[in-house]
Amino acid sequence: MQANGCRILSLNSQKEYLITVGTYGLSDLYLKKGPLDARKSLPDILEGKVVFIADAAKDERVQYPQIALAQGISSIIGVPVLGKGETIGEIRIYTHEPRQFSEADRSFLHSVADMCAVVFERAELHQLLEQDHKTRGRRKKSSQVPPLPTTLESSSFAHPSEEDFAKLLDFYCIEWLYEPRSFPLRWQGGKIAEMFTPDFYLPELDLYVELTTLKQNLLTEKNRKLRQLRELYPEVNIRLLNKNDFLKLLAKYGYGPLGEAKVEGIDRVLYSNAKIQRRIRTLARHISRDYTGQRLVLIGILKGVVCFMADLMQHLSLPVTLDFMAISYYGGDGQVVKITRDLDSSITGQHVLMVEDIVDTGMTLNYILSHLSAHNPASLRVCTLLDKRARRLVNVPLDYVGFEVPDEFVVGYGLDYKGEYRNLPFIGILHPELIKGEGPTPT
Repeated sequence: MQANGCRILSLNSQKEYLITVGTYGLSDLYLKKGPLDARKSLPDILEGKVVFIADAAKDERVQYPQIALAQGISSIIGVPVLGKGETIGEIRIYTHEPRQFSEADRSFLHSVADMCAVVFERAELHQLLEQDHKTRGRRKKSSQVPPLPTTLESSSFAHPSEEDFAKLLDFYCIEWLYEPRSFPLRWQGGKIAEMFTPDFYLPELDLYVELTTLKQNLLTEKNRKLRQLRELYPEVNIRLLNKNDFLKLLAKYGYGPLGEAKVEGIDRVLYSNAKIQRRIRTLARHISRDYTGQRLVLIGILKGVVCFMADLMQHLSLPVTLDFMAISYYGGDGQVVKITRDLDSSITGQHVLMVEDIVDTGMTLNYILSHLSAHNPASLRVCTLLDKRARRLVNVPLDYVGFEVPDEFVVGYGLDYKGEYRNLPFIGILHPELIKGEGPTPT
């Protein structure tokens, strides 16, 4: 194709960032110009479209046009890599001279993209088998597979402390990118004479992290570079951390060994707080759209739903009122439900949204919906943060679902075990040893 460069990119699990899988003909400076936001860098590719950029230095769809200009990149064409009908990655071709791409060029790139999709799927299957092998006999395999480009196996770390930090971030489901950007610090004769590449970027915190030991000579040199970086790039948020520093940083956000009283008994984190909040904002947009021009009554069952309902209602762009119910379970098998606190206000003729923290068997929810339907609301729908479909006994309608969770005991973000763990900012899976011989209450 007479191209000057090529790049194969994979989308992360949230479809927010693009991570380089392979390259040809592109400089290190261009590759490490910064994290690629999938919604800012050739965003139409996310919709499965081919994107052509005639002038990379002037097109608003290019995230870093000034770097493209400095590197002499003129034209770009990008095609999606599709898996199961969705975009899972991209292929981009770069040229130094202005260039038009023919239909034959596009057809060829689509063929290459199809081959990349097969490679991605095989790599994901390999990861799944490896993960299953490692966890077999210890716990059930999670329904979530780590994304291809951000697993520890696919990253090459320069120092063991970096791998330790990545493992800690992975445990708490904190998204990270390894060495995503290089910052020029000094120029000589019109060329870059010195650069600085931070070890990690944490998108959820918009924070670059450089790890260091306590060796004074290394610490002095890194502090010098950080001072220069902050002078040249004042908008960049960066921290220099040793091991104790990053444990304190995680504890500040409710994670890590320094918050041990909060996480003792947690086998692993399933959803980070940032991931929960992103999903809640998406649910709120859908609900607001569906109830445009209407008033909405949100109803929740105390106590587990309080975190979810409080965050959900803040993002609803329509007038809402709240009401709560409380229930108790009777009988040795927990099959009998009794309402111990009913609604404070009438819902007759009102649009009602039943908000749940988790739905598993569906038995409790089915009982509550029958009770609410008897009050003749104008409409009655259900929004649940978690859907444990594997335990379903009663087919109840769920109109808005946050996450489908595996058949394991989850706690945190309002969910408890014997009254504890509700205050965790994330949702985690409890150690199986803590709940041997116990089953969850039907919900």
